[in-house]
Order: sequence, then structure tokens, then C-alpha cells
Amino acid sequence: MKKYKLISFIATVLVGVLTITSCTDEFLTASSTEKLESGGTATEGSILSNLASAYQILLFDSYANYNYNAVLLMSDLRSDDIYKGGGSAGDQPQLYNLSQFTSTAASTLDGLWSIYFTGLARCNNTIISCENAVGVNEAKLEQYKAEAHFLRAYYVHLLWKFWGNIPYFEEPLSDPPYMAKQMPADSIYSYIMKDLDYACAEGRLAMRTTGSDLGRASRAAALMLRARVVLYQKDLAKYPQITDDMATIIKSGEYELFNDFDGMWRDENEFCTESIFESNQLPEGKGWGSAWTGYGTNLPAFISPADLKDPSGVFKGGWGFGPVRQATYEMYDSGDKRRDGSINKWPDGSYTPRFQNTGLFQRKYAARVGYNPPPGDVDLNYCNNLRIFRYAETLLNYVELVKMHGQSEVQGVSAQQCLNDIRSRAGLGPIDATPDNIKSERRKEFVGEGMRFWDLVRWGDAATVLTETDNEHNSVRTFQDWMKYLPIPQAEIEKTKNTDYELVQNGQWQ
Repeated sequence: MKKYKLISFIATVLVGVLTITSCTDEFLTASSTEKLESGGTATEGSILSNLASAYQILLFDSYANYNYNAVLLMSDLRSDDIYKGGGSAGDQPQLYNLSQFTSTAASTLDGLWSIYFTGLARCNNTIISCENAVGVNEAKLEQYKAEAHFLRAYYVHLLWKFWGNIPYFEEPLSDPPYMAKQMPADSIYSYIMKDLDYACAEGRLAMRTTGSDLGRASRAAALMLRARVVLYQKDLAKYPQITDDMATIIKSGEYELFNDFDGMWRDENEFCTESIFESNQLPEGKGWGSAWTGYGTNLPAFISPADLKDPSGVFKGGWGFGPVRQATYEMYDSGDKRRDGSINKWPDGSYTPRFQNTGLFQRKYAARVGYNPPPGDVDLNYCNNLRIFRYAETLLNYVELVKMHGQSEVQGVSAQQCLNDIRSRAGLGPIDATPDNIKSERRKEFVGEGMRFWDLVRWGDAATVLTETDNEHNSVRTFQDWMKYLPIPQAEIEKTKNTDYELVQNGQWQ
């Protein structure tokens, strides 16, 4: 049954306090939540209102400020797992450019830029209100602050990975021109780590959230985000710490692999034993003219085949974006349960082929019957939760740190056994934890979860793997390391021209 816990929390504290309808035109101007507190004392109710608005950003990324910029898909489009698809190369051309490493400042991911900067502003408001708290239980206050620091780190780490050299601010930008200084990516990394060190400290957050706190941040989620950020930065000095972090999650006994890989993605298995952190989508509230309201996600409609006729009655049709590559389907060993749990193979005649068609489509977040009941704009309002951190990633992080990066095993956790457990759940026997095998298992485990491109970049494999001449599927591209950062949106550059805050474009982008 669908869990409504986090949505109830958001709705309860927002009703009667604020109305979120849209962002301002200036990306660095905080939204209406900023008006809840203006530096004065803050009650627990106003703190929770700010915190709820910070969590709400998790629900907006599939239709980000009226852009189809679902963050998992935007990450995977640059990988070797999927194509862009859709009606043609010109159908959402910014996404085709993204997949071909030919983005421009005029054709980039404006939506994600907008919502995650709004998320940064909302988290700032929460932290400031916590600092001005009056009459709030100290333990609860520490929890609220840790949640806000985690969310700020999560939103900023996505801006950091996509754009690298970004503006950053921790105070409300209340005076014209509502701008902040652009900082180099390494400085942004330091700010992210400061937030994560705060959120990861023992005692502030529970290792696992349960009951009425389902969907809220846990210490395990903060430890997982710290590992992602450190691994992407390749900060070798912190590898011992994140190795111990992974072992701490493993030894906590709070998580385990969900036995049914395919079943894990169904509505009834949200917040299962493997789930460390996920968004909590509901099939209601979003509309074509109201991207900053509601609880649903557009991702399932976006990635499902057009005009699908599923004889089983389980899956629905969609828009045909993000078809899976044939090589991705063929990489799985015989009997690997992850293949059919990750990829739907539809026969000719059961759907309408579109651009870059392969007959293979993403399954984990596919459109399912009953997941977007009317009324409302059904294509925007699927209830599929995004599984942001899974225990499988904990295990594979630990294996990689020990076997690829030379870290010592800690807390009695065997790296080889961690890999064995991943393989066993997939229905396969053990293999040696060699670098090639570890990389292969990560790819097979996380198809469609927005992991592959970032892994290739941090391993130094992107230029070799992603450069290709695939004329059959209209994918002829060359990747160079500077392309890991996208072009900063032209509209944002224009806003800062002739000011002390003028944005400098990334790399060689035009």
C-alpha cells in the first residue's frame, strides 16, 4: 500500500502557512518560504514549514520548472546504457544534445538548475530558522538541522556534478541584484562535505527512519551521500572514513537486500528493507501549468513505449524516451534476474516505434496500470517513488573501496561476501572481486538509476567508453573530460553580465 508519511508531513505543515506556485525569475532569489522568518525568533511550526518546503523539491525534478529534466534520466542520457529516443532528434532537442555532448548555453538543463538552487535557498531558510529557534526540544532541533544540512548537500551535490563551478550562498539574497559569487568546484565540494559531516554525526539522525518519519532523511542516507561525493571527488584522504561508513551501515542490521529484485520497484514495496532513501511521489497535484505544486512524477510516462499494448495488463504506454541499448540488454549473464527486472523487451507490433528504437525500455520506473488514476494530468502524476539510495549501493561501495582502492576491511565486514550477496540475489554464483567485475556488477545493478555516467567519469573511463560512431541509432559522439560539466544556462549568464557576479561559462561550451 502506498506510504503517505512524508507527503502528510509536507501537506500538514504547509497548509495555511504558504502557497508554492512558482519560482521567481531570478534563480538565486529564494521562494516564498523565505518570508516565513525574517531573522526573528522561530517556533517549531515555522521550522517545520521551512523543512517541509525543502523536502518538497524532491517531488519536482521530473517536470523541473516546466522542463522535462528528471534527474535520473538526465544522468543516464550521457551514459552507454540508453539512447535519447522520443519522436525525433528535434523532440526535446536539448536532451539529444545532452546525449551527444553537444549541449550549448541556449540548450541545456535549465530546469534542474532552477529547482536545485531553489532547494538550496529553502534549506538555508530552514537552517536559519533553526538557529533562531525558541522553545524547541534540543534533540528535535538537532534532527531538523541535520535533515536540512543533508538536503542542502543533496541538492548542491547535483548542481556540483552537473555544473561544477556554481554560485553558492548560505544567507537569503534579499537585496538587488539577488546574486552570489561563482565558486570553483573544489570549493563547492568543501561546502558539501561540511554539511554532510554535520548530518552524519552520530546521534542527530536515526540510522533508519520508520513509522511517521518514513521518507525523511536518516543517518544512513547521509553516510551514503557522503560516500557518493567523496568517490566522485576522488578524495583519497577520506576513503578510510567512507569505508568505515559503509561498514557501519552494514553492521547496523537495519538494512538488507530485498529478495525480489523485480518486485522491489512496485508500489507495495516502497520503503522496503533495501530502501535507504527515496522520494515519496503520489498520483496527484501536478498540472501542465503548475510545475511547482503536486506530488506526482512524469518519469514513467516519459520512458515508456508509445501506444503500448501489454497483454498482461501491467504496463501502460508513454512517450518513448530513453530506450535501452541492445548492448546493455546483452551484458547480463544467463539467469541474471536483474536483466528482466531492469529492462522490458517488447515485441514488434505491441507499441509504436520512435526515434532510436531498440524494442527495449526501462522497467524499474515504467508506467504501470493504476499508478496514475484520474482526475488530473495523468502523465505528470505517476506515484513511482524514486529510490535514491539502496543498500545494494552500500555493499558495492564497500567492495570497490577495499578491492579497487586498497582500503582495509573494517568492522569484520568481508568485501568478497558483499559482492557474493549482490550476485546471489541476482540468482548467480560468486565471482572474484576484481576491478573489472566490480565495475560490471555496478552497471548491471543500477541500470536506469542515474549512476552509470558518473561512475565512468570518476573511474576515468568515460572518454574511452562514451566516444562512439553508432550511425544506426544516430549517436555519433566524442567525450572529453571537460564535458562532464554542462554549459551554464545562457539566461543565467545574461542576468549576471556587467555585475560583480558575472558567471564564467564552463569549459569550451558556447
